Amino acid sequence: MDFAAERERMVATQVERRGVRDTWVLEAMRIVPRETFLSDEMAEFAYEDSPLPIGQAQTISQPYIVAKMLEAAELGPGDRVLEVGTGSGYAAAVMAQICREVYSIERHASLAGLAGRHVEALGYTNIHIRTGDGTQGWPAAAPFDAIIVAAGGPRIPPALCEQLAIGGRLIIPLGEVNRAQKLTKVTRDGAAIFSQEDLGEVSFVPLIGVHGDGRMEPNGPFVRDSGALPGSISRLLRQVVEPLPEPGHPGFGRMIDRFIDADVILLGEASHGTSEFYRARAAVTRHLIEAHGFTTVALEADWPDAAALNRYVRRKPRRDGDDRTFERFPTWMWRNEEMREFVEWLRLYNSDAEPDRQAGFYGLDLYNFAASIRAVVDYLDEVDPQAAHVARQRYGCLQPWQNEPQAYGRMALVPGFRRCEKPVLDMLTEMLQRQLDYAAADNGNFLDAAGNARLVRAAEAYYRALYYGSADSWNLRDQHMFNTLRHVMDVQGPGTRAVVWAHNSHIGDAAHTEMGLMRDQINLGQLCREAWGVKAVLVGFGTHTGTVAAASEWDGPMEIKRVMPSLPDSYERLAHDTEVERFLLDLRSDIGDANDEVRRRLLQARLERFIGVIYLPESERRSHYAECSLPRQFDAYVWMDHTSAVVPLGGAPRPGEEDTYPFGL
Repeated sequence: MDFAAERERMVATQVERRGVRDTWVLEAMRIVPRETFLSDEMAEFAYEDSPLPIGQAQTISQPYIVAKMLEAAELGPGDRVLEVGTGSGYAAAVMAQICREVYSIERHASLAGLAGRHVEALGYTNIHIRTGDGTQGWPAAAPFDAIIVAAGGPRIPPALCEQLAIGGRLIIPLGEVNRAQKLTKVTRDGAAIFSQEDLGEVSFVPLIGVHGDGRMEPNGPFVRDSGALPGSISRLLRQVVEPLPEPGHPGFGRMIDRFIDADVILLGEASHGTSEFYRARAAVTRHLIEAHGFTTVALEADWPDAAALNRYVRRKPRRDGDDRTFERFPTWMWRNEEMREFVEWLRLYNSDAEPDRQAGFYGLDLYNFAASIRAVVDYLDEVDPQAAHVARQRYGCLQPWQNEPQAYGRMALVPGFRRCEKPVLDMLTEMLQRQLDYAAADNGNFLDAAGNARLVRAAEAYYRALYYGSADSWNLRDQHMFNTLRHVMDVQGPGTRAVVWAHNSHIGDAAHTEMGLMRDQINLGQLCREAWGVKAVLVGFGTHTGTVAAASEWDGPMEIKRVMPSLPDSYERLAHDTEVERFLLDLRSDIGDANDEVRRRLLQARLERFIGVIYLPESERRSHYAECSLPRQFDAYVWMDHTSAVVPLGGAPRPGEEDTYPFGL
């Protein structure tokens, strides 16, 4: 691996692009080899946009967070700095590139010793590390021009304030562990005068020590914008949004008519378990099929299962297994009452339509994503239950915006994963080959031999990326979903028009979200825009609160969970504050002065919520929100203030008669 190139990419995409401008910090991060501070097993992940495990339940911080804290500390060449929480020694090394002296305290003797060996190997002589209680500082070395605390505490330790020089800066996360912590900057303006600044929400391991006992003191609210701004935007929104009826109303689908020149209309969802999103997409899709001749419904679903639906709605001969569709986790995602109603409608519609006017289903996930994960977990359950447990955690993090990146690295700490890697990858490659052969045999209408060969060659890279949690797994998957969509449309011939159902994280243009701006990830919506331009329309969906069908971990049971009210600094809260129950917001830039003003005010990135098949309300902010620019991400946004969980089809699937398959009821 070319670590130097990866280091440069990290600084450019994860740090500079997020707004860090301090040249001292940027140059130092270009120099310090982050891989040196990780174990051999973790080195290949050194430049991922995430914290990584280093032992003793501690992590090496996410590169951007290191940069943000050091920039806030306003470090300079003559400064003497105290660091609380040495960890791996990486941040101390970055600071040592800038400052005269760095003093660092670590409470774990083993980590302190390891960090000392790391910095010594790199030749640093201006870093001093000792084991102790960091909340009490390092009095003998004080005063300090800056103090950096790499753990979240309940309050500002008074000893650290006392050890700041006049004009010194203290950077510390404040808050309870597993709750929203606030990165706080304290400046000593005089002997007994301190000013305090909120730098935004973060998540750190707990600050342990005399002044880290877990009690919480108020430190002022986190305000992303000026106080009057959110309310004023909501008032503007109320003036331009278009109220919508219930999804079951005959007029609901007509909202899409403004986009009727499009060849591809992508309909999102803010969760995989919300009834209103399914019913809304069904209503819009019915209108597109009946009124505008759309013939392709493409789903974020496995190809074999969608193919069974396609045969059913077109009244084609069934195949063995067609009555066993969507029985893998998460079963409720497609095996629900809302989906069944739409499938039955489409079957009835096709019975009266000419063959060239019939509409069918196509799955975009050729890799049978859920089945692949199932195969990994089943295999590891047999050969290494501990590794299987970690796999379940790891795959839970694959859902969009599940920001628990420390789980990415935990796999490498389990010996079973290294031992199991080759047989798991071999098994998955063979599984993929069987699926592709199956698809190719589908009357010759879908995949040709060249397509088979291309996908088989990609299998090893895809599954290795999937296995280790690399960002490449996301890109490979969405690239193949796009390729599948395009190929399905090409095979059906000129004039084919498609409607796509997928999660907002796949539908919204990734180039204008954290995934593209900070992680170099792409998605289906972005690729469609690049391919079809204005002929591709991206429609996002959102909600404020209600209930959702979701699990607490990958492969866990479905639960009906309450959706937490949206956060104050989110797009969802702006929509909620309009007090309009359901609406459409047209986000195009050329539709009128009022909309242009709203669009301009919404352009600055805000938080947006993403709930996949896993929902963790206890870590709502950290697990399910990301910053996005809504008007650049979507062409339109459909809002439903209060929503409810999908209704899963009862019981296990079982063989059914002609009129009850493919759901086997």
